[in-house]
Amino acid sequence: MALSLDIVTPEQRYFSGEVDNVYLPGSEGEMGVLEGHVALITALSAGELRYLQDGKTESLAIGAGFVEVTGEKVTVLTDLAISDAEIDEAKVEAAMKRAEEQLTKIDHSMNSEEVAALQGVIAKSMAQLKLKRKRRQI
Repeated sequence: MALSLDIVTPEQRYFSGEVDNVYLPGSEGEMGVLEGHVALITALSAGELRYLQDGKTESLAIGAGFVEVTGEKVTVLTDLAISDAEIDEAKVEAAMKRAEEQLTKIDHSMNSEEVAALQGVIAKSMAQLKLKRKRRQI
């Protein structure tokens, strides 16, 4: 294991450690990172982040953000990082429903930032629910 992974949210450094690989929800689709990956910086979409550590795959729901990849290091900056065990499905569903209802009532008084914030809540909620429901099936 020679790939260093840091996952950082505005509140905390969620994870920091050595991993074998990382799979990220890139803005253009899922991307995998192994040691020696070409350097890049790209946007992330809300979705599932997976990494392999000590033979065990760990999964997180993440929000939108950015990733910086160097040959030996992956740094994820995101507005949300949460494991399936931390997800309260009922609360997430309620938040998503509220955001969807507010989006259906869009009028001229709502600016584009408010609409984008609601869309962000929906995207993060969907990522959390997808991860939680996937884990329940395993």
